[in-house]
Amino acid sequence: MVLRLLRGKDGRLTAYAPVAGGVARWTEERPGGPDWAGPWLIEVPGLVRLTVAQGADGYAHLVGLRRREGKDGPQVDLVHATQFQTGRALTAWHSLGTPHPKDRTKAQRTGPPAAAVDSTGALRVFVRNAGGGVSARRQDPKKGTWERWTDWKGTDVLDGLSAAVTADGRLEVLAPAGKGASLRWYQPTPGAAPKRGEDVPADARPDSASAVESSPGTVTHYWRDAGSGEILAWRPEAPAPAPLGGASGTGPVAALRAPVDGHDCVVLAHRDASSGRLAVAAHPAEDEAAGVWWTPSGDPGAQHPA
Repeated sequence: MVLRLLRGKDGRLTAYAPVAGGVARWTEERPGGPDWAGPWLIEVPGLVRLTVAQGADGYAHLVGLRRREGKDGPQVDLVHATQFQTGRALTAWHSLGTPHPKDRTKAQRTGPPAAAVDSTGALRVFVRNAGGGVSARRQDPKKGTWERWTDWKGTDVLDGLSAAVTADGRLEVLAPAGKGASLRWYQPTPGAAPKRGEDVPADARPDSASAVESSPGTVTHYWRDAGSGEILAWRPEAPAPAPLGGASGTGPVAALRAPVDGHDCVVLAHRDASSGRLAVAAHPAEDEAAGVWWTPSGDPGAQHPA
């Protein structure tokens, strides 16, 4: 289970986590806490994976992968719901289908989703398709209708796509893949059609990628090395990924841009597998190759942090 954490327009944080029967939600009672209300169960029978995206309007878009038993065997689809205000009810869940609407066997091989909202306000959803490439679907920001699934191609894609958006609304998507490289798509300008970028020298573990805007207009991608488990960082035009340690952890690293002692940094957090405790580090935004020092904090936890 991976928590998702968003700040609403009123300044309160909301945490989301997939649980048996749906999504658990906790909400700050006032900005800055310390008290939280919840958990409240948002029922979504069959939900197995969840991602949450947020646009400039503050709306939270919940996108999940759902697996249910049908009369003709297992049924798999993507589902979407929107929360317009912090702590309020969601819209009804709507099925987005899969990239394989006519082939139930292929649909069962659909990977977990990533999602992001670009500068036009369009929600985009990305999945690994049955052929090992990436498929995407876009919601029209004005009409609210969904376009058809499109095939972005690619091969050997693993579970755990990550998506991030810069402050000016430019999208970047990283798809961990086999053969020692990961695939990348990006929008060259706000609102432009996404295009395939250079492959990233990332031999990443499945479900370990994350990304954040680390400085104005620049996205830094993080992942765990398939062999060592160490966290690596890479941004466009960097000569090579930078090693950041943290090999004792599992899953994706949580990343948030924030000032630390007056310096522009990306605060990183992951769960140490040996102790179960949170480990935190500050990665300088202006120096991707700079090393970091991991500091343990708090009591042991059961899941990956947000």
